[in-house]
Amino acid sequence: MLPGRSWLGRRMQFDGLNKREVITLLGGAAAAWPLAAGAQPAAVPVIGLLHPGSPEANARFVASFRKGLAEAGHVEGRNVSIEYRWGHGESTQLSELAAELVRRRVNVIVTPGGVTAAIAAKAATAMIPIVFVIGTDPVQAGLVVSLNRPGGNVTGITSMNSGLAAKQLELLHQLLQRDARFAALVNSSNPQIRLVLADVQAAATAMGQPLDVVTATTGREIAPAFKEVVQKRADALLISADPLFTSRLVQLATLAARHAMPAIYALREFAEGGGLISYGSNFTDMYRQAGSYAARILKGEKPADLPILQATRFELVINLQTAEALGLEVPATLLAITDEVIE
Repeated sequence: MLPGRSWLGRRMQFDGLNKREVITLLGGAAAAWPLAAGAQPAAVPVIGLLHPGSPEANARFVASFRKGLAEAGHVEGRNVSIEYRWGHGESTQLSELAAELVRRRVNVIVTPGGVTAAIAAKAATAMIPIVFVIGTDPVQAGLVVSLNRPGGNVTGITSMNSGLAAKQLELLHQLLQRDARFAALVNSSNPQIRLVLADVQAAATAMGQPLDVVTATTGREIAPAFKEVVQKRADALLISADPLFTSRLVQLATLAARHAMPAIYALREFAEGGGLISYGSNFTDMYRQAGSYAARILKGEKPADLPILQATRFELVINLQTAEALGLEVPATLLAITDEVIE
């Protein structure tokens, strides 16, 4: 059929309708348009998770993060997506990984792996909300202006674990039941290294016990650091609360056992995995809280209005099997204040 005749036929058919019928037809079509538009699925929000460690070493913690999300109604794969970026122990990669998440235009960036990742994320964006999990004072780290009203696009959870050195050395001293030469393993690339060193050195000085500091900045440097501890004839080792070390649970516990070195850690997972003793906040719960905060931001709350959450519970866990293997008898006074004993 010719185009002219097709148009003419439709025109004649249209002219055959009365005015009321035309209005009814147009109204029905207009009503159908919003229904069609409404049938389009809403965009699924995306969370960017930036971590300096590896997925294998942090599976337990990430599961807790997802639990916090789910408790607030956000389930990965259903109504929220998570983009993971792992540094695999190389903190120098964090800036580029953070930039990738910004280019991906995620709705919120979560940095549950320490202050280095949080600083990298903040440097990458002043617009995308950021939720951190760190072990130091976020005000001193320059992440927020205050704990109650963070301001800007950053909020999160802190354990203040970097201030626990005094208590950790005291616990080691009680366990050894004698004067001792201590060593501290720290990550010299940590932006808060000066605060960490000042804390642990002040604690040793207050106790009147000598202290040696050894450093490692990558997983490859941990084994040589342990050899240095042995060469310095240290009697016990404090392993600082650093993401590099918290992601190396098996390696550190194995080296401590190989060198028969009593060591204290910041996370209970170390004592559960064969380490001698741990004292610090519950990181699993902190990851869950990070999931809850991320969900609240996805629902419209602003990071500037979400106060920094601080850990209030600190757990002491002792592995009696490891103590026996090291020839240590745990005093009853120490067992009395222990939150959990692994036998």
